[in-house]
Amino acid sequence: MEIQDNQQLYADADIERAARCLKAMSHPLRLKILCVLGTEAISVQDIVEKVGTSQSNISQHLAILREKDILKFKKDANRVFYYTDDPRMLKLIEMMREIFCNQC
Repeated sequence: MEIQDNQQLYADADIERAARCLKAMSHPLRLKILCVLGTEAISVQDIVEKVGTSQSNISQHLAILREKDILKFKKDANRVFYYTDDPRMLKLIEMMREIFCNQC
């Protein structure tokens, strides 16, 4: 088997994005938010209820996830809904849910 130069195998931009995402996701509360969201668009209030902490705390972590391009948001009247539409992120979140959030 022939070994190729790693520079040809991996684009630096992809590696940097993956590292940014994993770093942002490494906080337990942010990981819990992502597990709660899954593939759905959920309001901030629903996230607060499901995660179980204050709205200001959730909002701070949502801002970090949004800043790192992990989450997007849409407004409907006075409610804000968060979601992710990147298929790679959805796959990663689903894999983490299956591995770490699965109950026996």
